[in-house]
Amino acid sequence: MAEEVTGEGTKFDLKPNDELRFEVETKQTVVMEMTHGKGEVFGAELAKNKKYKFNSGAKVAVYTWHGCQIKISFPNLVGTTEVAYISKETPMLMYLNTHAALEQMRLKADEENMRGPRAIIVGPTDVGKSTLCRILCNYAARLGRAPIFADIDVGQGQTDIPGTIGALSVERPSDVEEDYSQLSPLSFHFGHKTPQTNTALYELLIQRLAEVINMRSEKSKRTNVSGVIINTCGWIRGAGYELIKNTAGAFEVDLVMVIDQERLFNELKRDLPHFVHVVLLPKSGGVVERSQSSRGEARDAKIREYFYGIDNSLYPHNFEVKFTDVKIFKIGAPVLPESCLPLGMKAEDNKTKQVPVMPSMSLLHHVFSVSAANSPEDNVVETNVLGYVVITAIDMEKQCFTVLAPSPRPLPKNILLMMDLQFMDIK
Repeated sequence: MAEEVTGEGTKFDLKPNDELRFEVETKQTVVMEMTHGKGEVFGAELAKNKKYKFNSGAKVAVYTWHGCQIKISFPNLVGTTEVAYISKETPMLMYLNTHAALEQMRLKADEENMRGPRAIIVGPTDVGKSTLCRILCNYAARLGRAPIFADIDVGQGQTDIPGTIGALSVERPSDVEEDYSQLSPLSFHFGHKTPQTNTALYELLIQRLAEVINMRSEKSKRTNVSGVIINTCGWIRGAGYELIKNTAGAFEVDLVMVIDQERLFNELKRDLPHFVHVVLLPKSGGVVERSQSSRGEARDAKIREYFYGIDNSLYPHNFEVKFTDVKIFKIGAPVLPESCLPLGMKAEDNKTKQVPVMPSMSLLHHVFSVSAANSPEDNVVETNVLGYVVITAIDMEKQCFTVLAPSPRPLPKNILLMMDLQFMDIK
């Protein structure tokens, strides 16, 4: 049953296997505190009597195996209400069983000195794929494991900003308030909000990410045994389905978890090799579909968080960069129509080609990846990125940009890769 949360606060008594769910829809901060018992948020344990703060857009689910009391309040408001509710229908027991199965595979891998489980989570948009990844990573970390979390959902950006794919080693449970934001991920520039924009580049980067993860696993037994958990986007039809199969092959997965999509489950069971286990899991009742505008707001919030941190805890820098000090590229060029080509000549595939971009006012407010490549002659496309900047002003007379960057001048490298994403730095 839903209850209104007032500015003074409301207490919720959770019995074993209950889940308290709420979403922060206002522009104010919500404070949550566990006063009794034991509880967890997406697999990360809550500390007793610690006040956790959540900002607008946060979706929170507190689960308890033993029972607990949670207090939710709006410290800065009086009379404002928000809706929270306790649910007794939750898939957490099935998620725990999935974790237990993965742990059994890790124990066997440890004994036989083999590679640990590699699991990919697939399904349509807004069914809780990212949440399940977080739960499984946190449970593994609580047992002393260090699984690699690979995020190839370019529209959301759980390990880094949107428009990238990457991975990080989860050596400790994620922060209840900040997720994995304080860790340093390995990231590759994709530059778009959806794989559909450039599937050739997307597949190339997935292959590259899988190679790097294999190299990391070979150097650390703990990492190798702990395995890999892969989050995907919600594109599951047509070319999207082919991408799922190709991704499973690139990472050599042992387990495919399909959330809330029986047709996809049956298709993958039919098409994937027999040694790959395919399981169907339900989605949580707290998962809700998001509109295109809310997705856009979430992307903006993620980019802003990169520069300014949670609750403006970070202080980014603004400084000028001369046009001559950087080289700007965009990955992928449009295919020339056959009418523009000489007779009998086929169009070249330019989807993974680095195309020089000349300084102009059209670059204003775009996000740029700072490539780790030393020169344009290096394999820039498959080189990881060091961070991101936003061009906030352009002076054509002085021939310079003003950039928003997380660290002071100078830029660590001089190759910038342009994204389709834009960010307005409004304080």
